[in-house]
Amino acid sequence: MDNNNNQFNNQQHDHNEETTPTPEPRKRRGGLTLTKVAVTAAVAGLLGGGAAYGGINYFNNSGMNDTAVPAGSNSTGNTKTSNVNVNVSSQSTKAFNKVKGAMVSVINLQKENSSSGTLGQLFGSSSSSNSKSKSELEEASEGSGVIYKKDGNVAYIVTNNHVVSGSSALRVVTSSGKQLQAKLVGKDAVTDLAVLKVNGSSLKTVASFGNSDNIKVGETALAIGSPLGSQYATSLTQGIISAKKRTIETTNSSGTQTGNATVIQTDAAINPGNSGGALINVGGQVVGITSSKIASDAEGTSVEGMGFAIPSNEVVNIINQLVKNGKVVRPALGITYVDLANVSSAQQKSILKLPSNVENGVVVMSASAGSPAKKAGLSKYDVITALGGHQISDQSTLRDILYKYKLNDKVSITYYHNGKKKTSTIKLTETSSQLKTSSTTATSES
Repeated sequence: MDNNNNQFNNQQHDHNEETTPTPEPRKRRGGLTLTKVAVTAAVAGLLGGGAAYGGINYFNNSGMNDTAVPAGSNSTGNTKTSNVNVNVSSQSTKAFNKVKGAMVSVINLQKENSSSGTLGQLFGSSSSSNSKSKSELEEASEGSGVIYKKDGNVAYIVTNNHVVSGSSALRVVTSSGKQLQAKLVGKDAVTDLAVLKVNGSSLKTVASFGNSDNIKVGETALAIGSPLGSQYATSLTQGIISAKKRTIETTNSSGTQTGNATVIQTDAAINPGNSGGALINVGGQVVGITSSKIASDAEGTSVEGMGFAIPSNEVVNIINQLVKNGKVVRPALGITYVDLANVSSAQQKSILKLPSNVENGVVVMSASAGSPAKKAGLSKYDVITALGGHQISDQSTLRDILYKYKLNDKVSITYYHNGKKKTSTIKLTETSSQLKTSSTTATSES
């Protein structure tokens, strides 16, 4: 069993190594393009020359003197703007004006270590004061945010978790250009949301959330944010709702898939810096928080008009938990696991002893002592195939299903132990922060 176990662990490591395809050489491709352009230009030049030669003969023989430009002063060529006032006030304009004062830019400040001793070393200086490192805050990135509530002098702002991630300090720039220090109230990596608070004594406008369940495909959608930074703050783009509920993969900072998210799809232009901004309807209600876009597919094909926003109903739910607890409390099983698809057919048979008809699930690699999974009877090499009656296809679906439950809920679990199918009931009494589990790069935790 030890030898098989080593082979099993090695298999996980090997499977997770990714190969990067070699890109096509750009120089050669560019050469072909330049050749085509050059050929086209040459042909156009020849045709132009012929047209010019023929034109000279035509003009010389067509009585052009009869249409000579009149002589005299140019003073009669001036003009002016019309005094007719055209009052254009569309629904989009009204919606924008209703919420633009609630839009902010969020600046992520991080520490940058710069050593002042380098020049001193080059020129032979041994002063200890020159060799000290100075830590300074620099702007690492910018995103957008929405002021959604004001209570006295305190104003609350919602933005994306990835906008504030890694920050040493935060600063917001209001729609009027005023800069305010911001404090992080709480953040949640799973939903990519975060809440900030600032001194709101000078702020007058707050946005309201609409019901994202009531939006319709095809209705107008307006995205407001700070694309490319605060110099383009409160930029407005218009599109439509392309899909109400689109499932996309979510990843962590290392690029590992952590689950799936159900989001609103829109073709309103979303660019870097729009993250954390508002997706609003023509009533000026926030129906989503813009978070991401697809710029190209896996093969590098460019994609236009595929932006995504977190539905407002989920945003409100997460905001309320972050304000109350500073985090989102989710239940945990207390296990580390890998996808069954990562295990070879030979190991599924020899180590897991799985029936051949079991194709999907996750393999338990460890179960913490005293954890809900351990109390329910699960152990190493058990294969979980269903949770709460829902089939488990991979590790991300296990998380998605698990996170639909609340702490202290009871849920049924179906799994295989030494090839035998079993069903048990788990009481979700622990959270992920309470459990102390060991994991490797090949495993995930829940």
